[in-house]
Amino acid sequence: MSLSVALKVAQSALAARQTESAVISRNISGAQDPGYSRKSVLLSQTYTDGGQAGGLKVDGIGRVTDSALYYSLLQSTSTGTSQEAVLAGLTRMAETTGDTQDQMSAAARLGALKLSLQNFASDPNNTIQSQDVLQASKDMVRTLQSGTALVQDVRANADADMATSVREINTLLSQLEDLNAVIVKGNQSGADVTDALDSRDQVLLNLSEEIGITTLTRSHGDMVVYTDSGVTLFETTAREVSFQPTVVYDATTTGNTVTVDGVPVAGPGAIMEIKSGRLHGLAELRDEVTVTYQSQLDEVARGLIEAFAESDQSGGGNPDQAGLFTWSGGPAMPAAATLVPGLAAEIAVNANADPDQGGSLDRLRDGGISDPFDPNYDYNPSGAAAFSDRLQELVSAFDKDTVFDGGVELDPTDSLSGFAASSVSWLESGRKTMTSNVEVQSVILGRTAENLNNKTGVNIDEEMTLLLEIERSYSAATRLISAVDAMLEDLLAAAR
Repeated sequence: MSLSVALKVAQSALAARQTESAVISRNISGAQDPGYSRKSVLLSQTYTDGGQAGGLKVDGIGRVTDSALYYSLLQSTSTGTSQEAVLAGLTRMAETTGDTQDQMSAAARLGALKLSLQNFASDPNNTIQSQDVLQASKDMVRTLQSGTALVQDVRANADADMATSVREINTLLSQLEDLNAVIVKGNQSGADVTDALDSRDQVLLNLSEEIGITTLTRSHGDMVVYTDSGVTLFETTAREVSFQPTVVYDATTTGNTVTVDGVPVAGPGAIMEIKSGRLHGLAELRDEVTVTYQSQLDEVARGLIEAFAESDQSGGGNPDQAGLFTWSGGPAMPAAATLVPGLAAEIAVNANADPDQGGSLDRLRDGGISDPFDPNYDYNPSGAAAFSDRLQELVSAFDKDTVFDGGVELDPTDSLSGFAASSVSWLESGRKTMTSNVEVQSVILGRTAENLNNKTGVNIDEEMTLLLEIERSYSAATRLISAVDAMLEDLLAAAR
């Protein structure tokens, strides 16, 4: 090896070690930054025209990646946030049932009402017992009405959170557009874009929290992002994600649809529905879980009206009319076996049985609540104080097979008491199942993130070890330069 080649090798080694030292310092300073991946210097060997090794060349800065683990992290994140959104709603709706000792659920109120009727039936002339029945009836109504209000509040909050999620998605897509442009331009010019790649990965991870995504990388690092249902979210430019929130909700309200570039992806009529992400969970909560539970409350209300309905006692064949429990369409009865959306919010204790509203407690025993001026619906025309037939009939109505709407995910041929109990079980079962799912997904997400960090993150001990190796290489290069310098001095001295 000639002295000039040796000098060139030493100089290139010093330059390479200087770059490596800078990159290691960069790794150490960024070790705790979210999404930071370990960087390394890409080196290649140079050769002289004669084919002799001529030193080192820095080809660029690379970063450690693991595509399989990273995309697994994206999917786990999307699934987890979706489940968490549903669980939060189920937990809030569980307030309608409370602890079993609190007797807050519709099923518990039904049990209390049945017990008060049984006590009244054993002593039908007891005013205190009749007042207990009236109070239990009012408690039943309040439970259904407050349950409806809570469910609709959950829906309204989910809708508002959907609007927040959409705004966050649009913000992240805008950031992605800027970073993607930097990466493509940098790759074309040969600039170091590793930090921009880290930032883009972090943006994608944040985006996956809001909506399930898949990605495709093209030449020069250009990236295309799709929803997990296949709708383009980003390709060179960000697509617009649109949603119009609904402020006030009741049982008849239908929330609006989320669209990506005009394509419905969440909400009613979504033709390419997303499968994960917080936005998916919120839409499922708003449009499915809460709607189903509301429908169950509405069917309990309809079952109550039907159970306490008064029939024509004259044999004239007149239609049944709403008795102790009525609604906005009373005294007519709701259609049999048919869901009436919002009925749980409308149900009320008939004023004709409430002394505070000008009614009479005796009608609880005698009938005629639907229309005090129509004798056809009077079960006790003689006014006998010991008359208990009507009360016994009402008690038995709780356990009588009833036909409910078949679209509320419960047995449509259950009794009123059984249906209400099944509704509580449905809610609690859904909450427990989702809690378990969230816990499992949390473990998966944690382990995936840990494995990815182990593969791509910075280990301070390893970086410090590399610094020591670089220091030794730097010393070797300086010694080589000193040796070349000494040889050149000897040659110059010999030439004099």
